[in-house]
Amino acid sequence: MQKKYIALFLSILFIVSCFAGCTADDNQTEVTTTVPASVKEVDNTTFKLSYTQSDSLDPFKAETQNNQVLASLAFESLFDLDENYEPAANIATGYAFTNKTTLRVDINPQLTFSDGSELGTEDVVHSITAAKKSPAYGSALGCINYAEAQSNSVFIHLNYANPYAVNLLTFPITSTKDDEDGFPVGNGRYVYKNSGGKVVLKANTDNGFDPYIGTITLVNIAASDSIDNAVNIGNISYAFRDMSSDTSKRLSCAKKAVTMNNLVFIGINSRGGITSNAHIRQAISLAVDRTVIAESAYSGYASTAESPFNPDFKSIGNINIFSKEADTATAKQAINQSGYEADKLSLSILVDSNENKISCANLLKSQLEAVGFKVTIAQESVKNYRAKIAQSNFDIYIGEVKLSDDMSLYPFFDKKGGARYGIDLNKMTCDDVYIKYLSGDEELGKFILAFNDEMPYIPLVYKKGMICYSKALNGDMQGYYGNFFSNIDSWNFIS
Repeated sequence: MQKKYIALFLSILFIVSCFAGCTADDNQTEVTTTVPASVKEVDNTTFKLSYTQSDSLDPFKAETQNNQVLASLAFESLFDLDENYEPAANIATGYAFTNKTTLRVDINPQLTFSDGSELGTEDVVHSITAAKKSPAYGSALGCINYAEAQSNSVFIHLNYANPYAVNLLTFPITSTKDDEDGFPVGNGRYVYKNSGGKVVLKANTDNGFDPYIGTITLVNIAASDSIDNAVNIGNISYAFRDMSSDTSKRLSCAKKAVTMNNLVFIGINSRGGITSNAHIRQAISLAVDRTVIAESAYSGYASTAESPFNPDFKSIGNINIFSKEADTATAKQAINQSGYEADKLSLSILVDSNENKISCANLLKSQLEAVGFKVTIAQESVKNYRAKIAQSNFDIYIGEVKLSDDMSLYPFFDKKGGARYGIDLNKMTCDDVYIKYLSGDEELGKFILAFNDEMPYIPLVYKKGMICYSKALNGDMQGYYGNFFSNIDSWNFIS
């Protein structure tokens, strides 16, 4: 019986469907239903960054880290560097060395600034000239002499041979003219705008940029401690900290370590006293436990320096001449080779008031005492510390230098270098071998051997920075030094 009812039902269904498929009017309009595509939810209020209202937003005039960090949002550079210091073309389309001291950079002639004006080679030359004079970029660009435009290329003339000079071309490219509100003009992902008397960054969607964060509110917060507090309580959404003090202990927000090129090192007075002996300098290096310094003095925000070069600088490759851990047995052998008796092994460590350096000095004191040195720590104000270093009035000191992105060691080997103090270049050869290496006239290995034999200074760790951000912010935070907002288009506050 059940099968009959089913058969009857199917027959009725077939007849109904036949009538439904026929129309009396051939012109009847067919109605279709379309599901609307999802629309990206744009946030114009939530994301906030700190800036310094009293400082310039021009990247070549800005003196504060606050405003310098913003530059990577409003401006693009000729090249970007990844976390391994490998260059990738951005505004530039490519580069080539025409000789050892001339770098040709090719520019895309189709590019425009955010105001619609043409971005040409003259703008690039203008930006190079301005960057060389700027607080943010000038100290790193000593390698560059001048630039000139020819057709769609810019020829950059160097003061000396430098195979990694392209790594320096990461400064902003700006227009020679400001916009109608007096803001500098770039071709970045965001544009400076005046919104009701307040400065904001608006997404530059004309270039295909399609972020969730459409508007970034800028909040005037100048003091470092205030920035830390603001990101903790959510008054700003994101900040970069260079770890000039142990910020990590004060921050309760989300955090990520960022590779930097800040070398913490032991400066050595090789001009006189016990440290004028190369075996003593080698013994000091061998006694150091770099892993302990990275983890304890810098709370893990540092990488051990196993050579004169940053371990993240992949163009040079992995070079390991310094042990991560202390080698006390070999350190004691080096002391024996020095000819100094135990009662003559006295050292003073000069350090300023920076809490990380003080912690580093205390660790170093223990490590040196473990191999037989008698060690004292001389802590001075920043002013007195700098004066004593300039006068070579020290045995050893804890120093820090920000090396440029071409990994240049000229701060140590140039007579005007900022970290040259105490190094007796007249009695050493490693500086000359280094220059020959850059020129292609000597192998890297020969420089490494000369450095290890003479030990002009002792690399300890490469300090890391930190990006800190609101826990309400979603997205895989890929920011890194120099490109703090690399994938900001994917960041959002969608719950």
